Order: sequence, then C-alpha cells, then structure tokens
Amino acid sequence: MREVLNNQLTITSQILYLKSQISMETSELLKKVRKIEIKTRGLSRQIFSGEYHSAFKGRGMAFSEVREYTPGDDVRTIDWNVTARFNSPFVKVFEEERELCVVLLVDVSASGFFGTQKQYKKDLITELSAVVAFSATTNNDKIGVIFFSDKIEKFIPPKKGKGHVLRIIRELINFKAESKGTNLGLALKYLTNVIKKRSTVFLLSDFYSNDNYTDALKIANKKHDLIALKINDKAELEIPKIGLLKLKDNETGRIVWADTSSKEFQKQFKVNVLKRENALRDQFNKCGVDYCDIYTHEGYIKPLMNLFKRR
Repeated sequence: MREVLNNQLTITSQILYLKSQISMETSELLKKVRKIEIKTRGLSRQIFSGEYHSAFKGRGMAFSEVREYTPGDDVRTIDWNVTARFNSPFVKVFEEERELCVVLLVDVSASGFFGTQKQYKKDLITELSAVVAFSATTNNDKIGVIFFSDKIEKFIPPKKGKGHVLRIIRELINFKAESKGTNLGLALKYLTNVIKKRSTVFLLSDFYSNDNYTDALKIANKKHDLIALKINDKAELEIPKIGLLKLKDNETGRIVWADTSSKEFQKQFKVNVLKRENALRDQFNKCGVDYCDIYTHEGYIKPLMNLFKRR
C-alpha cells in the first residue's frame, strides 16, 4: 500500500514539474512575443507608413460587374457568355483591388542558426516577418505564412486580425523544423499551387539552396508579386585572417578546416562570394523579382525603404 502511495506521489510530482516547466516555457515565449511586438509595431509604422500603400496597393484588378457594351469599350473585356445569353454585347468591369493578401515564404533551414554579429539570421528573419505582418494587419490586409526547409514544414493560411499576427510571431519564434536542408524550388511550387489569389509574397532566405529554382521563381513571380529579402551575415562575405579555422555546414553537417591566413584561401573565398552574389543578382533581374540584401550586423530600415522607393 505504501509502495503504491509512493508511486502515486512520484507520478503526481512529475506531472506538477512538467506543468511548471510548460508554464515557464509559455511565459518565456509570451515575453519574447511581446518584445518582438513592441519593437516591430513601431518599426512597421516607421517603414511602411505611406510606403506600404504606394508600393503594394492597387497592383491588381478585381472583377466588379458586367454592363452593356458602349462604343469605345475594349473588345477584350467582352463577356461572351452574358453576351450570348442576352443576344446583346456586355463587357466585364474591373476595379482596383484595395484589399491585399500578403504571404511570408520563410526559410527555416539549419543555415538560419548562423550569426557572427548581433544576431542569428533566423532572429533577423523573425523580426522582418513581424514588421511585414503588423504592417499588413494595420492596413486591414490578410497575412499568411509558409515555413519551408527541404520540405514544406507548415502552412498558416492568410487571415486578418491582431490575434492571427501574434500566432504567426509565436510560430516564428518557437518553430523547430523537422529538416535541415533547403529546397527553394519546392517552396515556390507549393506557393504557386496553394495560394490561388494574386498576392504580395515576401521570400525570406539566405538562398543557400542546391536545387535549380529559376523556373519556379519565374512562375511564382508571374502569378504573384514576389519580393526577395536576402539575409546575410558578414562572415559569409569576408572571413578574417585568424589562422586555422574549423568550418561547419549546419545543413549537411560537413566539417572542413581552412587556413584563413593563406593568401590563396582569401583570394578563392572572395572569388566564390563574388560569383555567387553576381549569379543571384542576375537571376533576380532575369525573373523580374525585386530584392534587397539585409545583414545581421546592420539595420534593415534603410534597405527596405530603398526597396519600396524603387517600386
């Protein structure tokens, strides 16, 4: 009897401990959400007040009604079904779409857990996503998220409201991907298939992906208004001369040793960086995708403002 009672007490204490741990984790998460909310709400007003509306609003046309054809109307707008039914020409009338649907296409691969400056790339992606999300809800637009690695990790369909935005921020802070790799082509194809209405899509990634996603990028940008936010860390562009250094690829786990003091290493590293940057720039330009570089050691207000002014 005493043994049974002891077992019950042990189980009860374990349950209470787990509950306290869950409560602590929830409390910490809510603090992080609140911190992100306070910071990014102000920034969203600073960055997007006016710029958001002029850069993204009214870029699409939505069907409004049909009316009888009048001389001077574009014959391409004739609704042939209605015309046949009434035996008289009718045209479709379109109006500018004022409500926007915004989608965040977020890279949650293991390379996001890299940062040698102020923060990880993952943390910067979270902040940027929160800024966009609050801007969308301030303008009464829908906001949704697709998390991807080398698979589709999670999809949160577009909705309105502050509660929905806070849910998105919680997911951004606390989300743990099942896979470590990156497949941009898969993510872009999924976006094209699952989001039927033309939307403004922010693709947030460091673009370290081994697949050829050029065609998927072109198709996605034809269907949607695609903006690429390329997340960088200073050490990915320039490695200091500090002697022998162990380098690890977070996605593959591959480890290599490099003599960073070697002139040959520094020269080849710069060549590879320049080659990659030029290739990405050419790819975005050919596909007609607006993009900007954002760094973990610098503020993101200026590059975002410059991007929106260009639009």
